[in-house]
Amino acid sequence: MSEPNSPQRVIPIQPLFASDPKVYPRTVSGLFQRWRWMFAWLTQIVFYGLCWLPWNGRQAVLFDLDARRFFVFDFVLWPQDIIYLAILLVLSALALFLFTTVAGRLWCGYTCPQTVYTEIFLWIEQRIEGDRPRRIKLDAAPWSARKVGLKTAKHSAWLVLSLWTGFTFVGYFTPIRELADATLSFSLSGWETFWVLFYGAATYGNAGFMREQMCKYICPYAQFQFVMFDPDTLIVAYDERRGEARGGRSKKAVPAEEGLGDCIDCSICVQVCPTGIDIRDGLQLECIGCAACIDACDQVMDKMNYPRGLIRYSTENALKNRSSTNTIIRRSLRPRVLIYSAVFFSLLAVTVWSLATRVPLKLDIERDRAVLATEAADGSIENAFQLSLINASEQARTFDVSVTGIDGIHLSAPLQVVVPAAASASATAQVRVEPGALRVGSHPFRFSVVDAQDPTVTVSEEAKFWMR
Repeated sequence: MSEPNSPQRVIPIQPLFASDPKVYPRTVSGLFQRWRWMFAWLTQIVFYGLCWLPWNGRQAVLFDLDARRFFVFDFVLWPQDIIYLAILLVLSALALFLFTTVAGRLWCGYTCPQTVYTEIFLWIEQRIEGDRPRRIKLDAAPWSARKVGLKTAKHSAWLVLSLWTGFTFVGYFTPIRELADATLSFSLSGWETFWVLFYGAATYGNAGFMREQMCKYICPYAQFQFVMFDPDTLIVAYDERRGEARGGRSKKAVPAEEGLGDCIDCSICVQVCPTGIDIRDGLQLECIGCAACIDACDQVMDKMNYPRGLIRYSTENALKNRSSTNTIIRRSLRPRVLIYSAVFFSLLAVTVWSLATRVPLKLDIERDRAVLATEAADGSIENAFQLSLINASEQARTFDVSVTGIDGIHLSAPLQVVVPAAASASATAQVRVEPGALRVGSHPFRFSVVDAQDPTVTVSEEAKFWMR
């Protein structure tokens, strides 16, 4: 037992999670930054503009969930076309595997919505609050009228952009011109209001506050991307053999004479990184491959009159073996890349062919199960079938229905079905055969549906005739 007056040992409490310091990316310019902004403009022009593009009297892309129809330019897709959604998901996965194997996290660095919107929000922040040193100083300063004004202006701009993003997102499911009219007249439905606010809040929170936390801790792709990497995958890499040892020096100094490498340890590569990592520590999960550090380092190398490329796109093997660019390109055509490419482009070609030769007609046949077979007034045996026709084009069509496959099989009366544009219609077909023509049981035959004006639009489906 310890003495009554002996000092007690205090055990410090360690937090389970340590909060990361806020990242203040520095403004950078250069080749890769221009590429990033080009992709940002391209993706946002498509996202914000495509829903306003008129096409055949409607918007070009519309996912009409109420009518269960998806309009994509000239294509009208129905729930029966779910196979195309499955193929799209498979193609997206294959493309991700292929591009990641060849060139690392290109998706993350240039076209991921999280990256793009973070870049846009940062641009707004920099225009209002200033570059990195001014933003750090502003956040550290006590609250004042100026600070309140700047923060209010920034968050107001973020909120406007976020709500417009949410509005545009909903505009792909509700015709956006109708949505705009409903918004201006304050008559949005509950679900439309919810999704505009939900998607807007997600954009505001992810791009304004979470930023690199999404890439580091939440995005599943960041957690398994390294499974697709190999020593010949193109990554953003620091040339350690050329850069070390680091150290400051005058512009006129000769690094070799002072025992130094080309890295002057200015830390600008860290300051421009949107996830706040030091690329000189090697390949890291947090690196999104945006190449901001490459642009920053190249500018420093130019000022020091050193060759560019201390930080560059390269591979582990290339850095290790001092490989040339031609060798890197040649090594990119390795077996796994060729296999991914073959599967991806084969599936893509089959999908394009399928869409190009797709017949804009779908037929569904259902037997009247209440009565398997009845005797008609003329003594023949009759089966009743319910036909559901879907016109997957944007012009009204008239279809002729006929039956074949059994000697003497015929419809009780000629049957034509008019189906409006991008709509469906139903009809009852009374199919008959002469008594005694078939033995008892079921017998296969075929329904043929042909466009009365365009015989190339035709569908044939099998059905079963029940003989009692």
